[in-house]
Amino acid sequence: MLKSKVLNKSAKIAVIGLGYVGLPLAVELANVGFKVFGIDISKDKLTSLKLAKSYVLDVNDEFIRRLINKNLFVSDDYSIISNMDVIIICVPTPLNKTKDPDITYINAAVEKIVKYITKETLIILESTTYPGTTEELIVNVIESERNFKVGKEFFVCFSPERMDPGNKNFNIKNTPKIIGGSTKTCLELGINLYSSFVEKIIPVSSTKVAEMAKLLENIFRSVNIALMNELTHMSDRMGINIWEVIEAAATKPYGFMSFQPGPGIGGHCVPLDPMYLAWKAKTLDFYSRFIELASDINRNMPRYVVNQIASILNKEEKPIKGSNILIMGVSYKKDVDDLRESPAIDIFQLLEDNGANVVYYDSYVSYFHNKNQIVHSQELSKENLQKADLVVIITDHSNVDYQFVIDNSKIIYDTRNMTKKYKGDNVVLLGGFKGGCKDSI
Repeated sequence: MLKSKVLNKSAKIAVIGLGYVGLPLAVELANVGFKVFGIDISKDKLTSLKLAKSYVLDVNDEFIRRLINKNLFVSDDYSIISNMDVIIICVPTPLNKTKDPDITYINAAVEKIVKYITKETLIILESTTYPGTTEELIVNVIESERNFKVGKEFFVCFSPERMDPGNKNFNIKNTPKIIGGSTKTCLELGINLYSSFVEKIIPVSSTKVAEMAKLLENIFRSVNIALMNELTHMSDRMGINIWEVIEAAATKPYGFMSFQPGPGIGGHCVPLDPMYLAWKAKTLDFYSRFIELASDINRNMPRYVVNQIASILNKEEKPIKGSNILIMGVSYKKDVDDLRESPAIDIFQLLEDNGANVVYYDSYVSYFHNKNQIVHSQELSKENLQKADLVVIITDHSNVDYQFVIDNSKIIYDTRNMTKKYKGDNVVLLGGFKGGCKDSI
């Protein structure tokens, strides 16, 4: 019965959590013909969607306008779960203050599901988490509290989100989708659902394997970025341009993959996901030194950046205290408006703590909350650039005229090597190498 509903798209689907993962997923499901019911506790998000206004960069207003109240419905009422055939959980999985997994949102969602779930329902968890979560927090809880048997009376899968905000080449449709099921029947149903809108499905043997695969993807990135960041420190002391080193090494056609250093890592995935596995490993008396070392290196890059800023200003006979510093870009990656775990915010606050007069420009982020104050983006004008003792490029948005910035700035500290293809001799790169612009060799 459920299989036929999924295949003929008569299945009703609830998506719990309408953020950067849940909203694009809900839109895609609705777009291919499913009746989708988005559930979120945020009144602001629900109001925005009802007005056909998207708050997610990769979902435009036209999609919402075309689907809302037709195939896409939104609410904060969890009781609609009792009428659903499929429930997909896309809630946040942050870290708490001690850097341990905070699964509060998953637990809250499951609590509601247990209350309203009916038999013949497929539940899919997409939120990134530690291996074993799906079985422990969903399968075991429902079997215990509702006396339903997984694989027969309800079905459970884990399929990790693979969202890359701002990516113009890859989206939900053309990004291969990993999925693991609690049983073969669960897996088959999950494959049937995602095959309706995803080009390639990657089935794995269990939910644990799927959970681990997601963590591996981001641990791989975290560790390799940390290696580049550590080599940046080393090259700084040796007087070597790390960016030129990476470019040279990257010409090898085999056995090398290029990763870039930077001012720190941001977003939900790379800074947080590795710590989920590190925490789980500790419960098994295993200590993942590699993961924790990489996290430590990456988390300390904002302090390294501030130390380099102090050094650059010192050579100009200026202390940080009282200096005017313009930060360019505060989102965690280029061409997005996402501030989650952004190193730019740490750098902004560290500079202020050292007495600097700090302002920022970001065309994607009009304001952000800094402690108890709201800080607004400044105009990228000739006057503001010339007023700055130092311009610091933290996020390398594509829509900036960097030649204009170079021509009108006293000194630029470029943490992304964005100025490489432009002309100018007033640039210092991350790693302390001066003269990273074109024609500098």
